[in-house]
Amino acid sequence: MAVQGSQRRLLGSLNSTPTAIPQLGLAANQTGARCLEVSISDGLFLSLGLVSLVENALVVATIAKNRNLHSPMYCFICCLALSDLLVSGSNVLETAVILLLEAGALVARAAVLQQLDNVIDVITCSSMLSSLCFLGAIAVDRYISIFYALCYHSIVTLPRARRAVAAIWVASVVFSTLFIAYYDHVAVLLCLVVFFLAMLVLMAVLYVHMLARACQHAQGIARLHKRQRPVHQGFGLKGAVTLTILLGIFFLCWGPFFLHLTLIVLCPEHPTCGCIFKNFNLFLALIICNAIIDPLIYAFHSQELRRTLKEVLTCSW
Repeated sequence: MAVQGSQRRLLGSLNSTPTAIPQLGLAANQTGARCLEVSISDGLFLSLGLVSLVENALVVATIAKNRNLHSPMYCFICCLALSDLLVSGSNVLETAVILLLEAGALVARAAVLQQLDNVIDVITCSSMLSSLCFLGAIAVDRYISIFYALCYHSIVTLPRARRAVAAIWVASVVFSTLFIAYYDHVAVLLCLVVFFLAMLVLMAVLYVHMLARACQHAQGIARLHKRQRPVHQGFGLKGAVTLTILLGIFFLCWGPFFLHLTLIVLCPEHPTCGCIFKNFNLFLALIICNAIIDPLIYAFHSQELRRTLKEVLTCSW
């Protein structure tokens, strides 16, 4: 990633040291401040990436196999899995190249590594942006299916979903290219942070509203059965727990990375911020963990998708 403080650049592997030196970690070291740095080994990074790669590839293959899953909702879920697959795949490729360079098994010129690094950065950044967009698209799709159930199929059609998907991919590639080219500009970093906050607020508002509507619906059913309090309270608690887990995982996995970007703008030379910058690899690993968790939340809860997945695993095409 061409982000200030990144530790996973391919060119760093050309040095005689085993790992590249963090750009902003020196500020903290010069002042003598003690930093809590969580070390993420290349083996762990590679393992997380491979697990996410296989898992999301299975989701894409499963949805592609079953024509009953060729609906707008599963279109967004499939694209989310594809985005997570690209995030994981690009990081697996980068880690593998770094390991080969450090072991001396791969020899390449600096110019070639620079071009490869730029390509990996664009793929990683664009897939991260598209992943956030598709998380928001899934939330909007579920919101429309609940609050506009009667006209849902006329509002969310497959052609419209495909146009939305195409727009998201094009916008993600364009903005990620600009981000890589102008990553040292404050305005670019602020745009990324604002985008993340907008997605967080959008998802929180929509899911909280959906939870409130579901609780009202459960309360109305309970009144008909004269069991208002037990059913309503139990359903509300279960829904609140589910909502907390969904938004909590999103914020926990994505928040540190965008906190990193925010601190680059606010305090690039402060020793405390320098300590946080040294954990960039941890923040990137959390995003890959989110790519592992996404299929569990959005895809594998579907009984038909799980049934088709079994067919894919047994090669029953």
